[in-house]
Formats: sequence, structure tokens, C-alpha cells
Amino acid sequence: MGIVAGLDSSPDSTRIVVCDTDTGAVLRQGYAPHPVAAADQGDGGRPADVDPQAWLLSLGDAAGGGLLEGVQAIGVSAQQNALVPLDHQGGTVRPALIGNDRRTQAAAAYLVDALGGREAWAQSVGCVPQPAHPVAKLRWLAANEPDNAQRVAAAVQAHDWLVWQLLGRPARRTTDRGGASGTGYWSAATGGYRPDLVELALGHQIQLPDVLGPAEAAGTTPEGLLISAGTGQTMAAAFGLGIGLGDAVVSLGASGSVMAVHREALADPGGMITSLADATGMHLPVVHTLNAVRTLRGAAELLGLPDPAALSELAMKSTPGAHGLVLLPYLEGERTPHLPHTAGTLAGLRREAMKPEHLARAAFEGMLCGLADALDVLRGRGVEVRRVFLLGAAADLPAVQAAAPSLFGAQVVVPQPAEYAALGAARQAAWAFGVSRGGLDPHSPPAWPGATGQVFAPGDELAAGQAVRQQYMAVREQIHPGAFAL
Repeated sequence: MGIVAGLDSSPDSTRIVVCDTDTGAVLRQGYAPHPVAAADQGDGGRPADVDPQAWLLSLGDAAGGGLLEGVQAIGVSAQQNALVPLDHQGGTVRPALIGNDRRTQAAAAYLVDALGGREAWAQSVGCVPQPAHPVAKLRWLAANEPDNAQRVAAAVQAHDWLVWQLLGRPARRTTDRGGASGTGYWSAATGGYRPDLVELALGHQIQLPDVLGPAEAAGTTPEGLLISAGTGQTMAAAFGLGIGLGDAVVSLGASGSVMAVHREALADPGGMITSLADATGMHLPVVHTLNAVRTLRGAAELLGLPDPAALSELAMKSTPGAHGLVLLPYLEGERTPHLPHTAGTLAGLRREAMKPEHLARAAFEGMLCGLADALDVLRGRGVEVRRVFLLGAAADLPAVQAAAPSLFGAQVVVPQPAEYAALGAARQAAWAFGVSRGGLDPHSPPAWPGATGQVFAPGDELAAGQAVRQQYMAVREQIHPGAFAL
């Protein structure tokens, strides 16, 4: 019996949930924005550099009013891919590099070539460097801020840095499997770092945090508060949702992602799969698409509609297949399949199809078929997908809910809104706390209830949905032959 807290430090705010260790019931919640803009849209819309102290300040604000009174353990979730470079004294060499920083595109491309291509990276660490990866940010530092690069003695991510601060900046710095697997220099398959890749990027060796197991504690504060290992937001959200084998999560942001729990790491020679570790000791292969809700926003603007909700209302006046219209939604190029320099395609134009509602329906079907392609990448590697959790504001749109089950060929769950990343962090804290007291197995997390929500089954629409998928794949293969070889 006890209470634990999970804090989630996102790019713009900190959210805290205080939970009962046994049931997972949320007892109290706190929220505070970061005191600085974490994504100042400056030149080219690139993210700003952020002083990590902003994360601590908002944490303190969110925890105000006695929110953490009686808490016995804390878990930390934080934005992924934020690189915090430290000097020999533990001070920040420069502000943290956060998010999908466009400045680092050339650095990522350099690293891909320097190691011998995409397959070499996929085999080495389970991912191909992207601008967001810390390894690319280290390379950018070496190429653009050589004096700062020389001062870097250690590198941590956002949740690592917060855990270290909460513990009073001890000599030992730690991370977890989930966070380490997203760096570009730790392999989920081998469970080890690749210091040679750090040196390839930065030009010299640095200290890297110790990688803890899922139920291990990072330490205890002088006041006796246990701090668990922490993890990245993706892993924490999956843990908070309670997904397991047979479950996938499709996230609908401007871009999209598909992830699923799997027993082993997946090395994909084509680099479409990013092989992450999860927060339970298993694996979380992820496939990204560059075009999701941006497809809906673009179609809405083209049709003179204010937002995707209005587009959904219009699309519901059409029928499955959109009277033959097929939209390949590669508006920003595409990552899955690997077509970085292509553009979108609208096919199947006939006089009877040239109505706004059919174009609206084609936009939804194109977006969802692109994500179904990503699901097929995982299925093609032996990942079982029986149930799909659909996240993001667009998951509530009727046109998405009507089409997704038959296009994905699986039951679709739209979870109730909740702070799933913070809940996952709290669940991790409860696990580490229970293990430290001898009450929980280090291989079995606390049995908190999973997410609840609306459930949609393919039903009688399955055949129609699979026909739409076949038509989409035929157009894709005609326009981009061989681009999608599973």
C-alpha cells in the first residue's frame, strides 16, 4: 500500500499524476507550462535550443500546493531525442538540442554515409540516423560548434537529466533501455552501447549513462524518496496504456507512427523499422510516416474547409473507395516507403468522382492506408497485430473511426483522454518501489488496469476496406514501382 507519482516533461509543459500503488487510481494531478517556449518557430520553423532548467522550474510549479505529499516513489517520463551535453563538472555545455531539429538533417545524412549506408546502421543499432536522433545532434555539434563539441564530456537525454537532478546530481548518471534505444548509439538487440558511433559523430569518447533494467531504481533522494529509472515519452505512454503482445499503437500527429510490442528486437535492412526497447523488458518496434494529419489539413484547405472536423463531415457523405479516387499522401516526401523527394499523387479521376465529398474521403483513406502500410511492415516481420489503439485528436473524427478498422484489418480502440505518459511513469515508480520492498517480481509489472475507450470492429465493412487497400497498393506500385518491398 502506498502512493507514487509519475511526471511527464513534454516539449511545452510538465504534467504530474499521483496514483495508488495497488490500483493505479489517480488521486491528484498537477500541471505547469515550461517558462520558456520549447519550440520557437524561428528560421525555417526549427525548434529553439532550450535551457534544461526550464524543465525543473515547471516541475516545481506543477508539484506545488503539496501535490507530492506522502509520495514514496517518483517515475519520470520526458520528451525523447532531447540531447543535453554536459562538461566535466556536470554543467550544460550549451542549451539542450530538442525535437526534430532541421539543422541536423545534413549531419544525419553524413552519418548514414560514413558508416556505409542505411543497412549498416540498421544492423548496428536498429535504426537509421534521423535529424531527431541524439547521434545526429552530436555530429551537428562537431561540425558547427567545434569549441562546444570539444567541451562535451557526457551526454544525457531529458529524462536522464531530470532523474539526475532529482537525486541531487550524484556521480553516477543513469538511463533506461527505452531511452537508450532512441539515441542512435545503443542497440536494443545487444543491450550495449556503440562508443565507436559516438566517436564517429562527435570526434571523441564521452561518458554515457548506465542503462538500468525496467524495475531498477536510479536511486533514493536524501529524504528517502525512491526515483525509478525513468523512460522516454513513447515507452511511458505504451506502459500507461497497458499494451501487450498483439497490440499496436497508431499515433495521428502531423506525421504518423505505428508501434507494437514484440518479444525481440527487429533489425530492418531497409531502415523502415526503428528498433526501440519498451519499459517492460520487451521491444517496441516503430515505423514512422511523414504524412498523417497534415494530409487532412491540406485537403481541408484545398476544399475551403476550416479544419479536419469539417473535412470528416464532408467525407461521411461519400462511400468506401471514394468513387475510385486514390490519394497517395506523400505531401512532404515519405519515410515509409523511403521516398524522401517525392510528392503526393491523386489518381482515379473520373467525371463522377469529381465531387468534394469524394476527395475528402480519399484524403482520409489515403492517410489511413499509408499507416496501414506501416502496420504491414511490422506484420511482415512477424509482429502480431490483433488490436490497434488510435491516438491523437484526429482519432475522434467519425471518418477515421468509420474507415480505420476495415483498412487496418483489426479491432480499433480509441482510448479515453488521459495522461498516459505520466501514468506510465507512475506505474514504473510503483514497480521499482514494490521490488525494493520485496512485494513485486522484477519481471512482472504491477497489474494496473489498461486504457478504456470506444471499440470499433471491422465487421461487415472488412471486405470493402480490404478492396480499398488493394486499390491503394496498386496505385502506389504503379507510381513508385518497387518502393515498398517488404
